Amino acid sequence: MRALGWQVDPIALDASFPAPNATARADAAAKLQAIADNERVLIDGLALGVIPELVEQEQARLRLIGLVHHPLADETGLSIEWSRALRTSESAALAMMHSLVVTSNATARRLQAMGLDAAQITVIEPGTDPAPIADRAGREPLQLLCVGALIPRKGHRFLIEALATLRDLDWRLTIIGSLEQDRATALNIQSQIQALGLGERVLLSGVVNDSRLEAAYQQADLFVLPSLFEGYGMAFSEALAHGLPILGCDAGAVADTVPNTAGLLVEPGSSTALAAALRRLLSNPSERAQLAAGAERASAQRPNWPSQAQRWAELLDRI
Repeated sequence: MRALGWQVDPIALDASFPAPNATARADAAAKLQAIADNERVLIDGLALGVIPELVEQEQARLRLIGLVHHPLADETGLSIEWSRALRTSESAALAMMHSLVVTSNATARRLQAMGLDAAQITVIEPGTDPAPIADRAGREPLQLLCVGALIPRKGHRFLIEALATLRDLDWRLTIIGSLEQDRATALNIQSQIQALGLGERVLLSGVVNDSRLEAAYQQADLFVLPSLFEGYGMAFSEALAHGLPILGCDAGAVADTVPNTAGLLVEPGSSTALAAALRRLLSNPSERAQLAAGAERASAQRPNWPSQAQRWAELLDRI
């Protein structure tokens, strides 16, 4: 956006969002109040959905735009009460926005199902940086790569359950993603790996730097992420950019991101379905190669960051 001549001033909020404590909420209110009248203000959905009272206070003097990856209430692992509270809170906040931007058609449909006006919603998918095509050596053990924070929605436990039934095949799995975002889930996954005797075949790398992430993509033969829901799925897009065959779940926006020529999508939350698809792909190098070629073609059709920044600029010009 800055390259297009826009002044962009990031305002950081407390990491406790979307469950802010009183101090974090007061800090967010003060930061909103400090913004000059008539400014365009983009609020990320992780904060927006839980501050409807702040939005109501500021909507008359600020030009407010909401960025929604997926509705907060769609997160996996929430209690019924918390999910209902989030749905009520977020619906109220989103309805007061001057405009809403979502990262996929799937999220646009979810917001419309919540009663929001389709005319208020613009779909702008993330861009994808170009990347070198992975080596895909195909030598045993075959290298599986999973990229995603260890949170319930990413479905890691189903992947571990599936792999436990494939001990007769020669594979190794590397999981890259935060072990701190949901410490309880990370500990459960670690315990599951040890209980199933997979400690020598599954590596939890945690968060890594860009060079280590790139190396992991280069060494992978297959990308697998069994998310139960995605509002877009940035890791899938990056796997496509590296020309990797993909195994995921038909959940949320994943099918919008991963065409059937580039990957297999199975039933969400089914370790049995994952195991069958993994066995099929691990045992069939020609199918992996065919899907990899489809991934390269699909990546060439994905939007890049400059084109998406231009779409943002056109939208903001109208607000």
